[in-house]
Amino acid sequence: MAARRIPDDAGMDAVRRWEKGLDQPEVEALAVRFTLQMLRQKAPGSSVEVRVPPWGAVQAVEGPTHTRGTPPAVVEMPPAVWLQIATGAQTFEQALTQGHIRASGERSNLSAWLPLVPLP
Repeated sequence: MAARRIPDDAGMDAVRRWEKGLDQPEVEALAVRFTLQMLRQKAPGSSVEVRVPPWGAVQAVEGPTHTRGTPPAVVEMPPAVWLQIATGAQTFEQALTQGHIRASGERSNLSAWLPLVPLP
């Protein structure tokens, strides 16, 4: 069953509200799910699983696929780190160097697709 698509206006509203410091779990959850949806659209495929617990995970990036078990590449981070990267407040490389991201696999560098929704 496919995940329900988040409309762009609702997703962007959640991202803006999160960026302004609205600290509500439902806002963060919607912002994370929306930006993961955007990553999936921008980098279709299933060779990398991007996990942002507890709010969501997607498979993205063209390359080898898998049907069972752990994907060929996994990237995992907390929601605040993901949203900072997705909005351009921090780069993927900065967060990785600082130890905020766990990444494994040859396609685990997501820099080519980020940021997703740069905010002023």
